[in-house]
Amino acid sequence: MNHSAPSSPAPASCSAPIQQSSGAIPISIQQLGLAPYRPTWQQMCDFTRSRDANTVDELWLLEHPPTYTTGIASKPEHEPHSAVGIPIERIDRGGQITYHGPGQLVAYVLLDLKRRQLGIRKLVRLLEQSVIDLLADFDISATGNPSAPGVYVGSAKIAALGLRIKNGCCYHGLALNVDLDLWPFEHINPCGYPNLSVTRMRDFGITATPDQISPLLAQHITDTLS
Repeated sequence: MNHSAPSSPAPASCSAPIQQSSGAIPISIQQLGLAPYRPTWQQMCDFTRSRDANTVDELWLLEHPPTYTTGIASKPEHEPHSAVGIPIERIDRGGQITYHGPGQLVAYVLLDLKRRQLGIRKLVRLLEQSVIDLLADFDISATGNPSAPGVYVGSAKIAALGLRIKNGCCYHGLALNVDLDLWPFEHINPCGYPNLSVTRMRDFGITATPDQISPLLAQHITDTLS
């Protein structure tokens, strides 16, 4: 297989409300391009802290420069086993350590869960399903794992999830491996699991870039949430 995605996404830093069925809660799509990790995280925190009952939900799609991030459950033994020259950001999402880098498509979901009448477990399942549906479009068969959030092709993880809830609203989200270099995962226990295999869409013959996958993933997320 050698699939490619049609059309080009909206330009970086572009806001576009997604078209949804009548009565659906709207989501504003933000295409942010390659964005540094810490300022983006701070912007998510600021957005969530300042939002009110009338604030429109947002979905941010982007890539990050090479960065390890550790969640609130992270343990030192899962962190880089040697000096690899990649910064570590200690942040407030759930979960343990993972890697972000160019070639990985990140989708941050900034949602009012009370307004959507969504619990965290249901949201995780919906986000996993959106990735599973996207991969199915490219003839990649993927599944979730109730005991280890994320999306897997066989036993290899292709997408990671981590969220934070404050005052009934969530931020952070999911990271889908499209065509990134996987070697930084070799220096950690991804998501706290020793010897966990990690894969990417490129390993299945997919030549589409994160920029091409981005609008497709956005559509699947918004369809699933509606």
